[in-house]
Amino acid sequence: MVFYATEAWAFKSPVLGPDSTGLPGDYFSLEGALELFKNANSLEEFERTLNTPDNYCNNLDLNEDGAVDYVKVVDHVEGNAHAIVLQTSVSETESQDIAVIEIEKNGNQSVLVQIIGDEELYGEERIVESNEVRSTPEPVRAASEPQKIVVNAWGWPSVRYIYAPGYVVYQPAWRWRHYPVYWQPWRPHPLAWHYSRPRPFRTNYRVVRVHRSVYAPRIYRPHRTTSVVVKNRYHVTRVNRNHAHVHVHKTNNRPVRTKVVKTKNNRDGRRGERGGR
Repeated sequence: MVFYATEAWAFKSPVLGPDSTGLPGDYFSLEGALELFKNANSLEEFERTLNTPDNYCNNLDLNEDGAVDYVKVVDHVEGNAHAIVLQTSVSETESQDIAVIEIEKNGNQSVLVQIIGDEELYGEERIVESNEVRSTPEPVRAASEPQKIVVNAWGWPSVRYIYAPGYVVYQPAWRWRHYPVYWQPWRPHPLAWHYSRPRPFRTNYRVVRVHRSVYAPRIYRPHRTTSVVVKNRYHVTRVNRNHAHVHVHKTNNRPVRTKVVKTKNNRDGRRGERGGR
């Protein structure tokens, strides 16, 4: 994963940069998954590449059994929108969504694509999209200043595949301890090793804060699957991380001072936030 230093909650490390959050999302690259999806010719091929160790995308071990988890791909479709879920089995009775790829056709040959990391693994929804840069001729801008645009994914083979007239919605049969014959799990690598693998696609994607799709989130919402085991195991880490995120000033990274405020309706005093230097 690539967490940017502009995020107030990012934890810096001389080895990992600002990537380590203490949450399992550190071990699954959303940028890598979107790159693999972009280049796949089908969802079955996409699922296979997600579970190929040499792609350095998946390094998750959510059930902590000493082996990397198999990630399956499930497509939910309504009209011109797709919610393609990346999910893993935590036990015989529980599964956990890792991320969802939201896809929506907003024109005859225009498609918007984003991947959203699940908040149970990333602490909050983490939205990643393709990052295309072009120069702008506007005279008020410096000649070297880039302008970011929303990328039309219509040319991606995977997108053309799911919008083909004969497309059959992909629903894999894999479940706990029932996986494809090609699947050979490996021992998860340490985060420093996982992060240090060459990933030329890192600069091709960016983190944003807005959903481009209108309908795909609505399709996904009733299908979202979370694990009680995963939720409980990382609860304290998520709370501490979100607490740090809220109480660090976003521009100067200085702690926000607090004071006890007593009123008639608050005799014991409650902690109130006040910005300060």
